[in-house]
Amino acid sequence: MPTETLSLSAPPNDPVVGLKQRLRRAERRRKLLYGALILPLALFLAIAFIWPIAALLKRSVDNPEVHGALPQTLAVLKHWSGDELPPAEAYAALTRELTAIRGTPELGTAAKRLNRETPGYRSLIMKTARKMPLDDGVDPQGALMSIDSRWSDVDIWQTIKRTGSPYTAFYMLSALDLTIDADGDLAATPPEESIYLDILGRTFWMSLIVAVCCLLLGFPVAYLMANLPQDKSNNLMIFVLLPFWTSVLVRVAAWIVLLQNDGLVNQALIALGITDAPLQLVFNRIGVYIAMVHILLPFMVLPLYSVMKGISPVYMRAAMSLGCPPFKSFWKVYFPQTLPGIGAGSLLVFIICMGYYITPALLGSPQEQMVSYFIAFYTNQTINWGMAAALSAVLLAATLVLYVFYARRLGASQAPAGR
Repeated sequence: MPTETLSLSAPPNDPVVGLKQRLRRAERRRKLLYGALILPLALFLAIAFIWPIAALLKRSVDNPEVHGALPQTLAVLKHWSGDELPPAEAYAALTRELTAIRGTPELGTAAKRLNRETPGYRSLIMKTARKMPLDDGVDPQGALMSIDSRWSDVDIWQTIKRTGSPYTAFYMLSALDLTIDADGDLAATPPEESIYLDILGRTFWMSLIVAVCCLLLGFPVAYLMANLPQDKSNNLMIFVLLPFWTSVLVRVAAWIVLLQNDGLVNQALIALGITDAPLQLVFNRIGVYIAMVHILLPFMVLPLYSVMKGISPVYMRAAMSLGCPPFKSFWKVYFPQTLPGIGAGSLLVFIICMGYYITPALLGSPQEQMVSYFIAFYTNQTINWGMAAALSAVLLAATLVLYVFYARRLGASQAPAGR
């Protein structure tokens, strides 16, 4: 009996195969359509958000001043050990380059950058440049030492070599109160110059206090809105959203009027007999806390309300019907389901607070200024883009760490509670 060979391949005109191909083509067209719809937003985010952040982060490590002003000197110093004075070629190259850039902005920026590493370097560079060019036949090494004896100091030349790289960690280390010592090792900044870790700690602490205050005030409001009838809840929502319709600057100015010594708050406290003299409520941390809680409170209420609105009241009624007291039912049944809103609202308020500038600048004293104030200071006044970018990078890194912690720990642990 002849054996029949069964073909495992489908016939060429199999309708099942044709249907699968049409489904795959339809799926590809659907994905291409979705991609075309998302593409404008993706381009907008890349141009208006990702590219500026990347450019700012590059500024924090960019170091073009000395590298662009003294390339020949740096080429000679590249193979210099640094244990003794550099060779005569380094002195000759420095005199040629100082002569070439004398009187140009390039000289000023290079001297300013060197001065950040070693105080007094700017006056040395400017003093030496004014003596350029040297007379023909003059020994450059002896001439520089006669102009200023500091040119016979090995540390001066080490500074030129250290700052000659096109990229540097100087600004990032300074933002963390760290520096590189003469031996090239990582060291802490002297206590009299160490300020940025204190500023970062102050920023985190003030942001935490504001977030906790917003949570304590916003939780009852969100709970009331979630359990009121629809018409009353909508009216209360209008009052919550009302601050969004007013400029932040106007709200801060209003708080200055209310909290000053002759303001309405102090007048009310004196009239009620609570105090005998006006309290100092402005230009200190109390005024900053009050204004920032008022401004950021809606960012806490709205996430809480969105989560509480989705919690069925059946859970509470079931717990109480089984003999659980009302407060214990609330704590054991209702409160765990609000944790996603608490986490989202607290994270949102905390992150926004870390980057606030106007409110502490107008309502606070120098002891209340946060990282954003110093970023604006280096950007607008000293024009030190590297330091401003480094502080911004530290602030961005802290924000990302908080977000990752929330997403991996709190978000994962709270997801089952919300379902």
